[in-house]
Amino acid sequence: MDKKAFFDSVTNMEEQIGDLYGQLSGLKDNLQIVLEENNRLTIENTHLREALNQQQDVPAEDGGDKVSETTQTVTPDQSAGHDNLMQLYKEGFHICNVHFGSPRTNGEDCLFCLGFLGHKNQ
Repeated sequence: MDKKAFFDSVTNMEEQIGDLYGQLSGLKDNLQIVLEENNRLTIENTHLREALNQQQDVPAEDGGDKVSETTQTVTPDQSAGHDNLMQLYKEGFHICNVHFGSPRTNGEDCLFCLGFLGHKNQ
């Protein structure tokens, strides 16, 4: 193999690696979007299940008055919500209002998230 052909081969490989790097970057961006949407849908699903369970617990007879009394006396289980947020944080997602639902990079702690968790513990 002569020098020009060898140089052309290396140049071609370099272009292919650049293309692969671009594709990998695009896949990474798409993966982040899918993970954020999955996280959002998981949270929404949990909230909808809780709302459905609460609605099924409310008696259907005498409609309006019973429902309003029940909603005034029933408070959401804050410890369960806190546990859900703690679980999301442990799985590597932000729970702070700045970056909610986005993955934490390299497993590093977020001061906003930790501040939020600390505030909820008090």
